[in-house]
Amino acid sequence: MSSSSLLSVFNVTVTYGPIAAVHDVSLDVWSGEVVVLAGANGAGKTSLLRAVAGVTPVAAGRVAFAGTDLTGLPADRIAALGLRMVPEGRRLWPTLTVKEHLEIAWRDVPAARRAALAADLDRLFPRLAERRQQRAGSLSGGEQQMLAIARGLAADPKLLIIDELSLGLAPGVVRRLFDALRQISAAGVTLLIVEQALRQALAIAHRGYVLETGRLVVEGTAAELADNEAVRRAYLTV
Repeated sequence: MSSSSLLSVFNVTVTYGPIAAVHDVSLDVWSGEVVVLAGANGAGKTSLLRAVAGVTPVAAGRVAFAGTDLTGLPADRIAALGLRMVPEGRRLWPTLTVKEHLEIAWRDVPAARRAALAADLDRLFPRLAERRQQRAGSLSGGEQQMLAIARGLAADPKLLIIDELSLGLAPGVVRRLFDALRQISAAGVTLLIVEQALRQALAIAHRGYVLETGRLVVEGTAAELADNEAVRRAYLTV
């Protein structure tokens, strides 16, 4: 564990009553990396992300981001530091338009920077640019996921956390979204991704971690995880 990493999770435990959803997990995300967090349903992945983002309390351990101790800080303070999360299920406002979602997201971003962000998002997601006045609830599932990612990027984050990018989406849409993540990474945004489609996630990742029943069981480079027999048997056989 190094204090100079962008995100440091140090011996974090997350509990729900007497049950430990995450137990003594440590990991690092370095600036410029794409890091994937894998594991079966119920492994504790989302609980760990929610603890990092300040949505769920940390029962033990600590979280540091860009040199600031996040432990105990509310979610809005953490977001203001440059850590943004795209939650599982997207959590969009169905009656608000694409434009309104983005305007809310970048309300604290300097006006000069907003113009550049808007242009970047139009290039990254041209389908959203065509649907700027359309309500989120009327978008397709893939378009909603694009909007959820765009909303996170509109806040100009240092780190974007994405929980279950591919959930419920057709393979062709998933491929387009992973291509977008490659472009986002190339533009300098650090990414931490929870993803069931591990083969595609490892294709764009630098490193990864695997959780089982709330505990960290495997870590390594993307190539090392792809070559790990246990990981291949559990997650890469399809």
